[in-house]
Amino acid sequence: MADSGAARRGAHLVHRAATLSVALAALCGCASREPPPPALELAGPTMGTSYRVTLPGAPRDDGAIGAAVRQTLDRVDALMSTYRADSEVSRLNRHESSEPLSISAETHAVLAAAQEVSSATRGAFDITVGPLVDAWGFGPREASAPPSEETVRGLMERTGWQKLALDAQGPAVRKTVPQLRIDLSAIAKGYAVDLVAEALERLGYGHYLVEVGGEVRAAGVRADGSLWRVGVERPDSMGRSVLRILHLSDTAVATSGNYRNFREADGQRFGHVLDPRTGRPTANRVVSATVLDPSAMRADALATALLVLGEGDGMALAEREDLAVLLLVEGAGESLREFKSAKFRAKMEDESP
Repeated sequence: MADSGAARRGAHLVHRAATLSVALAALCGCASREPPPPALELAGPTMGTSYRVTLPGAPRDDGAIGAAVRQTLDRVDALMSTYRADSEVSRLNRHESSEPLSISAETHAVLAAAQEVSSATRGAFDITVGPLVDAWGFGPREASAPPSEETVRGLMERTGWQKLALDAQGPAVRKTVPQLRIDLSAIAKGYAVDLVAEALERLGYGHYLVEVGGEVRAAGVRADGSLWRVGVERPDSMGRSVLRILHLSDTAVATSGNYRNFREADGQRFGHVLDPRTGRPTANRVVSATVLDPSAMRADALATALLVLGEGDGMALAEREDLAVLLLVEGAGESLREFKSAKFRAKMEDESP
């Protein structure tokens, strides 16, 4: 969705450098005397990050698979990149008018999903928060100092998910505030994962793992018959390690973190995840939020919202909406506390090897 120099804002707008570490290596020990054939693996750059697709049993010389994956990713990038002047989102952001603007069915679907999460989380997720992110210095240009209260108030007058109206019949979108801008960085990668998974299923593949920028969707099993393994990263600004392995099948998983990208000003440290309801960085102690859901797009957005909500409101949302959620929260010293929703606990028990 962006080139390497521009990816910083796209990856951090809401919100995150992706924090999933994907375990892709097949294990030995299957029932057959001979090891299973190696899985087809496709990987490369996309949307300012990278993608990886693993297909057990797929022919390694089948060009149709790679073409379908690449075309799908290129389509999402062409529609939703904020770093391409010719993208549909860029065209929408230049449309400083309250008149409806026709958009593609794909972009409408992502906007509708974003609005649903915004409504369910009472504004903790908001795709219009980009100007505030820029003001706090987490956009493409560094800010010399945090914005003033007056600046924050002024920017909040031209942000807000309720100021975006969708028309499914067009499909079209209308901005009640003409200066409204959207950024889909916190949901588009998950959407791309879902589209790639659907493309693979149309080609007849029911066993796969798809990952784009850390957002993952797994179906079926690995080549040796075991469940897919996805690692949740240990929150650590100094290095990378896996805290927990999730054994998954037929589900998507997204993790958002708030511990790598931060700034310091006047002796105060603040992270890159902003609370759209206040226009300021979040003030809770949640450092990582993991969501399991049938849709990678929905998991992507919800993981960001949970970072904003904090452990109290976040876990209340998880139980109210029956979400599979794992929150990692800073405790005393360098300790971590885990908060698991009832559905997360049940799902992990059901899907453990």
